[in-house]
Amino acid sequence: MGRSRSRSSSRSKHAKSGKHNKKRSRSREKERVRKRSKSRESKRNRRRESRSRSRSNTASRRERERAASPPDRIDIFGRTVSKRSSLDEKQKREEEEKKLEYERQRRIRQQEIEEKLIEEETARRVEELVAKRVEEELEKRKDEIEREVLRRVEEAKRIMEKQLLEELERQRQAELAAQKAREVQFCC
Repeated sequence: MGRSRSRSSSRSKHAKSGKHNKKRSRSREKERVRKRSKSRESKRNRRRESRSRSRSNTASRRERERAASPPDRIDIFGRTVSKRSSLDEKQKREEEEKKLEYERQRRIRQQEIEEKLIEEETARRVEELVAKRVEEELEKRKDEIEREVLRRVEEAKRIMEKQLLEELERQRQAELAAQKAREVQFCC
């Protein structure tokens, strides 16, 4: 007899047609997934609708409350800001002022330190440049300076010799005058 087309739990009857069964089961599986996803989507849609209704209710409630009591302040994002007590705000303002003052003092000190460092660095560089320049000038004029020193030494020698000669001449003149005076005494 021929094979039965009905589904059977026994595997031995349908051993040859395993591929065919797999294809059939895949298509049935796809249908089941589609049905599930459709039911999920419908549930989601229902939830969204209920949420949007509740949101609109809460929004209208908020609007009524706003109309009843006008907000004190609104921040940059459009949210209402509760009014703080004046002491809290004053304290906060004082703290902010202290912070700003501290920051200002810190910046001033930092700037003074930087200026002092710049001055010291500038003075050090100027000293180095002056020393280098003097050294270079001395190197350039070394021969000229030596000649000038020798000239002055020679000039000083000449002046000293002249003074010594003059002094010796005076002493000799004084001795001659004293000798003449002695001779004049003996003669008379």
